[in-house]
Amino acid sequence: MGRGRVELKRIENKINRQVTFAKRRNGLLKKAYELSVLCDAEVALIIFSNRGKLYEFCSSSSMLKTLERYQKSNYGAPETNVSTREALELSSQQEYLKLKARYEALQRTQRNLLGEDLGPLNSKDLESLEKQLDTSLKQIRSTRTQAMLDTLTDLQRKEHALNEANKNLKQRLMEGSQISLQWNPSASDVAYGRQPHHQPQPDVFFHPLDCEPTLQIGYQPDHLAVAAAAAAAAGPSVNTNYMTSWML
Repeated sequence: MGRGRVELKRIENKINRQVTFAKRRNGLLKKAYELSVLCDAEVALIIFSNRGKLYEFCSSSSMLKTLERYQKSNYGAPETNVSTREALELSSQQEYLKLKARYEALQRTQRNLLGEDLGPLNSKDLESLEKQLDTSLKQIRSTRTQAMLDTLTDLQRKEHALNEANKNLKQRLMEGSQISLQWNPSASDVAYGRQPHHQPQPDVFFHPLDCEPTLQIGYQPDHLAVAAAAAAAAGPSVNTNYMTSWML
């Protein structure tokens, strides 16, 4: 059973409209390519979507040359007696067409690099695009590696400078400690927050006795009582400083 006839009218469903546009666009581009190859014809196809996105195909090397050929064939060669203003307008229009064609070519190349609109491309174009992407990827990786190496070198230089500064500060600190020890022998006490102890100078007019005082008043221990008894037994000639408790 064959397909039914499709009624030509605007598709109201947005999703179905986009799907139909994509399918028929690819089919139209494919037919244009086949026509240019099979019949050796110069074909130029330009499609704008409802969102203003451009899709194009050109069998020749440049869309601009095909458009110029179309303009000459459609409007004929410009007359020689045209005014300067008209010639300027025509030149401006041609320049605009050139710039527009170049802009469209750049857009098409950018979309191809992003992996879009690859349907009209043949195997040779796809291979060339793949080589271009590989070259770009190698350059990006090389640039990133060089940037990382430069950063690493900079960090190593900063580390070396910090180590040298730390070494110099440590050496200056050690030299300062040695000078402090030479000028202040009791620097260890000062370092711990202690003041050096000054020994009191002895009084030249005071001479301590070699014996301990023996004068006791009041209760005497047992060994003192024994000494007093021995002195009493020795007689009155023995001079003693002990006084018994009953004498008080």
